[in-house]
Amino acid sequence: MNRNNLRTSLRRGWRATVAVAVSLVAAPLLALGAAQPAHALNNSLALTPQMGFNDWNAYGCNVSESLIKSTALAMHNDGMQAAGYQYVNIDDCWLTHNRDASGHLVPDPAKFPDGISGTAAYVHSLGLKLGIYEDAGTMTCAGFPGSLGHEQTDANSFASWGVDYLKYDNCYSDGVNQTSNGGPSAQSRYTTMRDALAATGRPILFSLCDWGFQNPWSWGAGVGNSWRTTGDINASFGSMLSNFHGNVGLASYAGPGAWNDPDMLEVGNGMSATEDRSEFSLWSEMAAPLISGTNIANANSTTLGILTNSRVIAVDQDSLGKQGTEVSSSGGLDVLAKPLANGDVSVALFNENSGTATISTSAAAIGKSGASSYTLTDLWTGAASTTTSTISASVPGHGTVMFRVAGGTSGGSSPGEVHAVGAGKCLDVPGSSTTGGTQLDINPCSGAANQVFTHTGANQLTVYTGSGQMCLDANDKGTANGTKAIIWSCNGQTNQQWTLNSNGTITGVQSGLCLDVTGAATADGTPVQLWTCNGQANQQWTIS
Repeated sequence: MNRNNLRTSLRRGWRATVAVAVSLVAAPLLALGAAQPAHALNNSLALTPQMGFNDWNAYGCNVSESLIKSTALAMHNDGMQAAGYQYVNIDDCWLTHNRDASGHLVPDPAKFPDGISGTAAYVHSLGLKLGIYEDAGTMTCAGFPGSLGHEQTDANSFASWGVDYLKYDNCYSDGVNQTSNGGPSAQSRYTTMRDALAATGRPILFSLCDWGFQNPWSWGAGVGNSWRTTGDINASFGSMLSNFHGNVGLASYAGPGAWNDPDMLEVGNGMSATEDRSEFSLWSEMAAPLISGTNIANANSTTLGILTNSRVIAVDQDSLGKQGTEVSSSGGLDVLAKPLANGDVSVALFNENSGTATISTSAAAIGKSGASSYTLTDLWTGAASTTTSTISASVPGHGTVMFRVAGGTSGGSSPGEVHAVGAGKCLDVPGSSTTGGTQLDINPCSGAANQVFTHTGANQLTVYTGSGQMCLDANDKGTANGTKAIIWSCNGQTNQQWTLNSNGTITGVQSGLCLDVTGAATADGTPVQLWTCNGQANQQWTIS
């Protein structure tokens, strides 16, 4: 059986019973805008996205002490540890099918003759850390004992064994996933394990794995150090692309100690080298955990070269802790920008299509300004060049070109009025409303708070400040002419991301449409909408 099909098939029987209910719940939550994230879990771990190895993608249930030790030694010797990879993580199937008489988990003595503690001691002797796997349901995905109802006992075991990382899955939780069924929600069950880990006194990184079913990005920051945002990945471009799309719009929820996780890296497992570089580029641009799922001990030089590219890793590990956002996405050609701590911006030009294409953006579009020229460093080749504005590359099918852009200043604009050039008036929230769904209009410029907008480093146009902050939003994620431009609670989705173009237009990242004064009217109160860009004055804007 394919290494990923095992877990999929084991899940399928029970997972189907909750998938429809979850999708019906999740869709309106996303459309309405999820709450802003809680403060990051206060365990001082994963201040940059975690880096390491997990055995599942390459080995499935065939985990063993010898595999973990040989992988740790390979990471120690092949440059991965030096590149920043810390964690050597054991996935499912490490334990026996029954707890002992005292209710403790029992490592499989045939697979782990020295126990988990002996394996941890060896890994630690190399300067690395050990991770382990368990489940928030009654059983793990492969049918071994789960931790539901045994959280403190299991956490104590992990700590006593010297475990440094817990991946916590969500299989066999039917009947307890939904509070309407009388059982604890995923958030409640994960929180119970969080508290159990904290009570041990040992720092243990907590990785949540409910595949994005219950919007973990909306509550995960206060519970774990990372949370899966997608279903399981496999070693195909289509799977990688799907997980990219599922993760890229969630940037506002990520930050130091709390990361969106689109699943493990498939680099080296069967995609082309071009596709492998794309996955590594995109995961780094999105500040995702970099957890290799390949056979490290036998990895070839191409795979190791991708996994240890220091220039790309530096983007993922940047201390500012910003997840990159989409500047533009049209026709399968994506531009992502990620602000970095030293003022540089990382840009990823990603070609989803099979044929070569030229992908372009500008310094202004990625938030750069104030310089006559900018230095571009190609993060895969190391080549340097300069540009006055345009950032462009010929990108192979399924490929990604990644630049680090230096020079000038970066980040969002200062707060200011958004002037409608054709009407001589300002973008305005009618009646200073703070109600989500209010359509914007134009009115005489007054400098009042309902006319002061900020273009942020995440490409949002925000109005008001503090707890009352709202974002310019394409109503209902609309992509058709006439879609209302409204205010809504900021949620980081692409229908709330806007590109300020050098020609004076403001385009929606999701729709590609222009912010437009309806009918080119100039009267007070004329509503603002989205419309196909046409170069007319009612689509021209300035911020000052």
